[in-house]
Amino acid sequence: MQNWKKSAIALAAIVGASSVAVAQEREQIRIVGSSTVYPFASYVVEEFGATTDYPTPTIESTGSGGGIRLFCEGVGASHPDITNASRRMKPSEFDRCQDNGVEEITEAMIGSDGIVFAQATENEELALTREQILLAVAARVPQDGELVDNPYDNWNEIDSSLPDREIEILGPPTTSGTRDAFEELVMAAASEDAGYSEEYTEVRSDGAYVDSGENDNLIVQRIQENTAAIGIFGYSFLEENRDVIEPASVDGVMPTTEAISAEEYPVARSLWFYIKKAHEGSVAPGIDEYVSLFMDDLMIGPDGLLVEQGLIPLADQARSRWQERVADRVNLQRSDLE
Repeated sequence: MQNWKKSAIALAAIVGASSVAVAQEREQIRIVGSSTVYPFASYVVEEFGATTDYPTPTIESTGSGGGIRLFCEGVGASHPDITNASRRMKPSEFDRCQDNGVEEITEAMIGSDGIVFAQATENEELALTREQILLAVAARVPQDGELVDNPYDNWNEIDSSLPDREIEILGPPTTSGTRDAFEELVMAAASEDAGYSEEYTEVRSDGAYVDSGENDNLIVQRIQENTAAIGIFGYSFLEENRDVIEPASVDGVMPTTEAISAEEYPVARSLWFYIKKAHEGSVAPGIDEYVSLFMDDLMIGPDGLLVEQGLIPLADQARSRWQERVADRVNLQRSDLE
């Protein structure tokens, strides 16, 4: 109840006595995008609907890539107003937006998150390196000076220090920002650090890696059902389910809020959302007010409500800079993404 009062008071200061006076094409804000950002955005959506006169926005977990694709399809009531992302928009996606008339976009960074590798709590503690994860997941791996189809079926075949367990990794699909970040921060980084002649970022398709969709809660359930499996998802889902799952360390570092915030945990990434400026004040009511609430310290500050949900806040200076950019609706430039 205290949190609700806190948010209601602060929201009143942000949006005042909200009323929908201007005719709009659509009654509700439409939000799509990342499954990792989804729990945080959903919290803001519910608070916004409960504490203003605006209708509760609709929100759909489509994955970062899927959300950006929908966002960039065009302008008008049939297209989303906002897309969430667990990785930054790609230059090619920006180009697609521009080609389809989505010319003015504001980019917002809300905080940080870590990609965790989790298992059922009944297992012994697991310590992995990024190279070991790469060798478990890559479609082809170097062996005896040649590139071969991945021969590893069990973890201890990669390294004798690892458990004698079948390799079964439940991970995100290709539409997911978590998958993009995993390929960059684990597979490509491990390839470079190990001195391999090329980056091995193609994921194996022989059943060892299981595309588990955009619902990270289903991955948690499957880990409980199959205790040999390892799941890949965002840190917030670990926090919500610590009674049934536990993380592996990566390169000797456990995923904690402190390690991720200090960039000590090697698989950390930023969280984002994108605003379609052409829709503000015309397509759906309350977009400005929703964005203001999301970017307020009430939500993303060090003592914000989203921190209680697992968000790792930005440092004060970085957070203030992003709050100002969003408030001023600074247009995203292609050069920002290169």
